[in-house]
Amino acid sequence: MANTKSALKRAGIAERNRLRNKAYKSAVKTLMKKYVNAVAAYTANPTPELKQEVQDRLSEAYSKIDKAIKRGVLHPNNGSRKKSRLANRLKPLAQTATE
Repeated sequence: MANTKSALKRAGIAERNRLRNKAYKSAVKTLMKKYVNAVAAYTANPTPELKQEVQDRLSEAYSKIDKAIKRGVLHPNNGSRKKSRLANRLKPLAQTATE
């Protein structure tokens, strides 16, 4: 346990930051799952409405990932990798739609 006043304060700050980081990471994971589910629904039944839903979910996920990077919760490379993996989920669908 911390002995000095400053060490106690730093421990409190670290705990506060840990909880904030946990909330950001959880939100990113949730939005990524919602996007994956939207892509699966669109794959099963491609309609313009579902395509718009996929685009909205992708936009939300990108936004949250970018905010997490800006706040230092995610490393920039980690955020870029997550965004790339999300984009690659949609790539096979876009190719089949153009053919």
